[in-house]
Amino acid sequence: MIKLILYKSFSMLLALLVLFSTVSFTVEKHYCGDILVDVSVFTDAEKCPMEHLEILQKKTCCKHEIDVVLGQNELKFSSFEDLVFSQQFFFTTFTYTFGDFFKSLPKKIIPHKDYSPPNLIADIQVLDQVFII
Repeated sequence: MIKLILYKSFSMLLALLVLFSTVSFTVEKHYCGDILVDVSVFTDAEKCPMEHLEILQKKTCCKHEIDVVLGQNELKFSSFEDLVFSQQFFFTTFTYTFGDFFKSLPKKIIPHKDYSPPNLIADIQVLDQVFII
């Protein structure tokens, strides 16, 4: 059970690692003077109302920054046959040797698992007046 949970969680972690390493996105920031007006990810940042008036006056105090975060473009797919013989030999001996450590142990039979002790009618130590000091 634990082995299956670890296997699935590790697989999900690797899938998310590949996904986030290949995703590209842009962060757009719009400043009006020195004040940050809007920040957006994946979409265009909203312009401030002052920018429309500045187009008429030909004077700009607004600034627009675009930060592009590029992900990995190419992934290398390789197979076991692409490895050198010494690497293949090491990999096979490593998996064969350490594969036995993760096998589950056989379940032990407990013969007295369902045994319930008898009901006590009287406390024998009190009746015999034997006390441990």
